[in-house]
Amino acid sequence: MRPAPTILHLDMDAFYAAAEQAAKPSLRGKPVVVGGIGPRGVVATASYEARIFGVRSAMPTAQARRLCPNAAYLSPRFALYRQVSDTVMGLLHELSPLVEPLSLDEAFVDLEAGGVPAETAAVRAVGERLRRDIRAATGLTGSVGLAGAKMLAKIASEAAKPDGLVVIEPGTERELLGPMTVRTLPGVGPATAETLRRAGIHTVAETAEAGEAELVRLLGKAHGAGLYAMALGRDDRPVVAERDAKSISVEDTFEVDLTDRTRVRNEMVRLADRCVQRLRAAGRSGRTVVIKVRNYDFSTLTRSETLRGPTDDPSVVREAAVRLLETVDTTGGVRLLGVGVSGLADFTQEDLFAQLATEREAGELAKAAAESAGEEAGAGEPGEERPRRWHPGLDVVHEEFGAGWVQGSGVGRVTVRFETPWSAPGRVRTFAVEDPALRPGEPLPLVGGGPEGGQSSEPAILPKSLSGPSEPSSLPEEAGPGSGEEMSSR
Repeated sequence: MRPAPTILHLDMDAFYAAAEQAAKPSLRGKPVVVGGIGPRGVVATASYEARIFGVRSAMPTAQARRLCPNAAYLSPRFALYRQVSDTVMGLLHELSPLVEPLSLDEAFVDLEAGGVPAETAAVRAVGERLRRDIRAATGLTGSVGLAGAKMLAKIASEAAKPDGLVVIEPGTERELLGPMTVRTLPGVGPATAETLRRAGIHTVAETAEAGEAELVRLLGKAHGAGLYAMALGRDDRPVVAERDAKSISVEDTFEVDLTDRTRVRNEMVRLADRCVQRLRAAGRSGRTVVIKVRNYDFSTLTRSETLRGPTDDPSVVREAAVRLLETVDTTGGVRLLGVGVSGLADFTQEDLFAQLATEREAGELAKAAAESAGEEAGAGEPGEERPRRWHPGLDVVHEEFGAGWVQGSGVGRVTVRFETPWSAPGRVRTFAVEDPALRPGEPLPLVGGGPEGGQSSEPAILPKSLSGPSEPSSLPEEAGPGSGEEMSSR
């Protein structure tokens, strides 16, 4: 535990939804839900306007629609979110060489390693400047927590939401943590919480009072001792600059269970190719191929095969995935498929399996995957031009009307709202889905663009009613025990 609050935790506010609101002027101040839009979709992020109605992340989209039918339901645009994330992470690296990203919208920063004086006033000033810089650079808001330990810094940022800053002064940790639910502590999931509940332990204070010996008896030596230290506010975990990925994977949930064996195989081939694309984009190779199959009854099976050496050859990963699939009974229907590669390395090695795959076989697999994708999109006979699918939120460009985004589609029509991050709310027009003047577009920058490609006079900042209070506070005086709820609904 540090004697000064020099560990900073940044958590962007409702990141995906806020980015969509900043990009789409007509959605600012309105409920927005980002995630899977099909019958089996899941909410990734809900704007604060949607959360008022009870919509939360990880909630089935169908349930969210019942709670908030008037929200805008959009497919994720990860290209945009990565652009914004790169900008935010760049600002964090200006503060310190020790930045530990946790996701696109969340990171720890060791301010002490960046030369910031170990004084509350100094670190608070750095945190406030960071919030201003993020808003100026992206138009979005982030919440900042400052403390002498990573666990406490994260708790502080949760208490600061939305668009705030909270400092936990050294010496106040136990008073702050005591009334909070035990789920607040890192490493306490549903199973651990249930074990503690059966022992009459519900809060952090009760966890500390139980003592280390009792926690070790309940949870085992490593987990019990670690949890006891956390309950006392002790967390000596360092900020780690590099968090090396252990695996790279992709998966898809299907709107209708797949029962056709050929379709299941083709989907597995398509996922294998996507997995290799991510593998190569990360500059990695892998030695173990893993598949995941979730059946109609929600039972989930995994199978793996370790190759003779690391590879990023798509034909190798395809063949391994298909071989593994042959060992799984899918006749009852498949709800979800996934392909992953683990045992990552920074180099590739000629693999014996690659020598077994001929160019003809690889071509047939790729063709089968392409035909499957065409069938899913509602294609007709092979060789016919496939109708385009326009998902809500997708960026588009029209030859006459310029840049816009898809509001919805159906019955051969697609509705587009033409607006940009720096424009006023735009007009809505409807086209045939095959309209040759309409094509997919790329995400526009949230800040710095303009109608003529020049600089805008103002960034696409969310309205004050959305961003919430911005005055900093200190714990424990201004944050109560209920602040931890936000942690699960970011």
